[in-house]
Amino acid sequence: MIWHLIAALFAGLGAAGIGLLLRTLSGKRLPRWIIPVCAGLGMLGYQIQTEYAWFEHKQQQLPPSAEVVSSREEAMVWRPWTFLVPMTTSFHVIDHDNRVVRETDDQRLVEFILYRFDKEYVDQVSHQAHLMNCSSRELVPLAGDNREPRTEQMRRLDEDDALFKAACADQ
Repeated sequence: MIWHLIAALFAGLGAAGIGLLLRTLSGKRLPRWIIPVCAGLGMLGYQIQTEYAWFEHKQQQLPPSAEVVSSREEAMVWRPWTFLVPMTTSFHVIDHDNRVVRETDDQRLVEFILYRFDKEYVDQVSHQAHLMNCSSRELVPLAGDNREPRTEQMRRLDEDDALFKAACADQ
């Protein structure tokens, strides 16, 4: 986080330098306030670029066996530019290497961990074990260390659901 602050300051200094250069080249016809305005725009531009690059940056850090199954984009009042281009604030990932596939009574069961990444002031990562019946497309979260199924939270997924496709893929 300290590196982002330092980078924002240097982006502001660089943009202020551009404002100073423009003022000098115009024969000082541009007002003096152009310099701090350029500095502020430079810092704001750096911050916006960093926020929009978060999703791609996190994807690059994932192992090759991980697959993003969903993402959430939001628009926020305190970031008015997100109404034009919504920003990705969270996403879900399945790691194919950590799936456990079982065949029981002609039913294909897949146990996996669904990871959730949230963009906050400090990135948050949470995980939840799940059990997917690939034949009936039923998804059940598993609770505790002994992974007891929470049958009251069971839900049925559509055939074209990305979570169903990723969990039941033959890899």
